[in-house]
Amino acid sequence: MNIQYNAKSDLLYIRLDERKQQVMNRKISEDVVLDVGKRGKIVGIEFLDASKHLDLKRLLPVRYKVSPKAA
Repeated sequence: MNIQYNAKSDLLYIRLDERKQQVMNRKISEDVVLDVGKRGKIVGIEFLDASKHLDLKRLLPVRYKVSPKAA
């Protein structure tokens, strides 16, 4: 997964599948666009005017932990 934010365009993009593939854009609201790949799977989510809809101060920067694999 990859999350990118462009402050100049106020666009937040969440890429769920890193594989290069052809996608179809599906606008689900005025400010949210889904990138849909093969078999209707969501590949990415684009938020237009992100700062108006999301609390970016709480969301960014992204922090995460990777748990060790179970033995």
